[in-house]
Amino acid sequence: MTLRTGHTGLNVTDLDRSLAFYRDVLGFALLAEGREDGRRYAFLGEDGADAPLVTLWQQAGEPYDGGRAGLHHLAFTADSVDRVRAYEAALRAAGVEFAHEGVVAHREGSASGGIFFHDPDGTRLEISVPHGAEDAPAPHASAPTCGFF
Repeated sequence: MTLRTGHTGLNVTDLDRSLAFYRDVLGFALLAEGREDGRRYAFLGEDGADAPLVTLWQQAGEPYDGGRAGLHHLAFTADSVDRVRAYEAALRAAGVEFAHEGVVAHREGSASGGIFFHDPDGTRLEISVPHGAEDAPAPHASAPTCGFF
């Protein structure tokens, strides 16, 4: 048996704020939601799908801390570099903080690359493509871009 990633669960400080970001800016569909006091959550995925891709749990007292063990970043794959650029434009319009300027390569000379940014709680996110970033710069000469942002 081979394991595959099912969904990624993120602790958030403010469910309404995070739900608006993942739904309205990144385009995830709301599949299920719980608003009971002390047990607020949202399941997000593709419209019409049964299984969530991302789950949000309002139970964090502080924002994301990249210096602690646990999630390094959450990576999404788009179908084209043009789609990555469309996400970049929507994220910029929403005032999102980026780790690098524009589409960057995963490493020097790589065809893969994308954008690297943070959600409302500071969780590091990536939207990339396996091909199409051949002409994009690499922020680090010898280390993978997705490893250090």
